[in-house]
Amino acid sequence: MIRVIPAIDIIDGKCVRLAYGDFSKKVIYDENPCEVAKRFEDAGIKRLHLVDLDGAKQGKTINFPVLENIASQTKLIIDFGGGIKTHDDIRIAFNSGASMISTGSIAIKNKSLFKEWLVKYGAKKIIAAADVKNEKVAISGWQEDSGISIYDCLTDLLDNGVTQIICTEISKDGSLAGPAIDLYKNILSHVSNFKLIASGGISCLNDITALEQVGCQQVIVGKALYEDRIKLGELTPFIL
Repeated sequence: MIRVIPAIDIIDGKCVRLAYGDFSKKVIYDENPCEVAKRFEDAGIKRLHLVDLDGAKQGKTINFPVLENIASQTKLIIDFGGGIKTHDDIRIAFNSGASMISTGSIAIKNKSLFKEWLVKYGAKKIIAAADVKNEKVAISGWQEDSGISIYDCLTDLLDNGVTQIICTEISKDGSLAGPAIDLYKNILSHVSNFKLIASGGISCLNDITALEQVGCQQVIVGKALYEDRIKLGELTPFIL
């Protein structure tokens, strides 16, 4: 059974969603992300994907007080990402209550540091984020094209010990246009033996089922929840 992970994206300490990774297409859904997290927990959710979009854009962890607040006021298992690029960033994230961190840029730009983190913290605590546009990996808050194909990137990550990868199709993110089913099919036909966490475009429960059918084990859902396309109560069969 595929599992659903709700997402909270943070800009200026507020719960927001972007469209297609475009910071100019920001919509604020709640001034208090902790209250959103509490609503998720009250609905039986156990896992949260928390993204520091300010951190992703600026290249350093910024919204860790939001992480600290949610971690101290809920029992949610939080994976936290956005701007984690140094030993201090990852230390702050874990000390602030993250159970796992997700990072994309470092896995490509500083492979030795990324490998060091995998050894120090273990693959269960380090999630690689592979954000994709036209089958190429984008980094630095989706603002930079790495020029590396998603398939080569995933192969390299798995060879280095990664066991779980969030893959976001940027053209689908925040669109409510349905997930990138063909992309995930192609990925799973090229590489295997890892936990593929799909992200981007989810609009309804049928999208979640379709991802399960192609082999995705987990899916991150954001805008569909905030726009009431999917009700929290409908997630009960998919809760981690």
